[in-house]
Amino acid sequence: MRKAKRITLLIVVLIIAFVAHTLISTGYFRTIENQFDGTVIKKIPLPGVEDITISRIDSFALISSTNRLIYPPKEEEQGGLYAVELKSGNFNVTHLTASLKKPFAPHGISMFKKDSTYKIMAVNHTLKGHSIEVFSMNNTTLTHEKTLTDPSLISPNDLVMIDENRFYFTNDHGYTKGVGKFFEEYGGLSVSNVIYFDGKKFIEAANGIGYANGINFDPKRNLLYVASPRRFHIKVYSRNPDGSLDFIEDIPCGTGVDNIEIDNQGNLWSGAHPNLLRFKAYAKGKKETAPSEIIKVEYRGNNDYTVEKIYVEDGKTMSGSSVATPFKDFILTGNVMDNKFLILKTN
Repeated sequence: MRKAKRITLLIVVLIIAFVAHTLISTGYFRTIENQFDGTVIKKIPLPGVEDITISRIDSFALISSTNRLIYPPKEEEQGGLYAVELKSGNFNVTHLTASLKKPFAPHGISMFKKDSTYKIMAVNHTLKGHSIEVFSMNNTTLTHEKTLTDPSLISPNDLVMIDENRFYFTNDHGYTKGVGKFFEEYGGLSVSNVIYFDGKKFIEAANGIGYANGINFDPKRNLLYVASPRRFHIKVYSRNPDGSLDFIEDIPCGTGVDNIEIDNQGNLWSGAHPNLLRFKAYAKGKKETAPSEIIKVEYRGNNDYTVEKIYVEDGKTMSGSSVATPFKDFILTGNVMDNKFLILKTN
């Protein structure tokens, strides 16, 4: 009888410890105080603008948009890629994939310019599985070139192109169902990874990551960054000539970092989820809003960094922020499920 009581007590203690760890590590107790030194200058009606990347050479933004009611989706979604011109200040939008005749629900995106042509890649989620769609673009004419699939696309989230053929992508889960997925999301089990495509084959480049999400590469510093929202940090790797990665360090961010964009000075910008449990409830349609946050990280190396809060908001203006990228004194910021995305202007 005493042994049974001890076992029962131990189980109760473990459950309490697990729940406490989950609540603390997901930002459940964080107080959200609205903060932004600027204004919202435009709301553009596009749904689920999960990822945005900018060509500063040609002054336009590439946008990934998917109309979703819940996340992860349970029904076939239809989305598209859009271009937003940035020169005039009018932020005119062009639908690039209006003529695409295949199921297309884009998630993470990346582009690479060679000569006058852009190569564009997008993570695609359909009921038949995951893929990476490859396009070429001249001016605003987008042409679908091919579809890449591989068993390594377990739960692809974001990708970054190294050149027109090589790229890295993140799997945000190591498990896609069952107990494994439960402990990844609530216990913080770090089993997701980064996959490298060398132009011919897919190779695991990094693993042991807690919900690998946004990814980006700074060729000037030869550094690859991976967001780990479940751990509230950005992982830093150096890239070797064969595509393999050497882990350098983690940058604690204090929030659930999502996509990562890099400005002209090499600073990292991320749309983030300060309360992961609230975001999960919102994504499942159980809450009307979820808080949003935008951070800027100045990384100098050797555990030397500055994390600045640019925008913090309770979710009434924008819920579930997932990406932020600056252009001059504007910030384009997207989200997972809202029916619009915001353009901010700093003071």
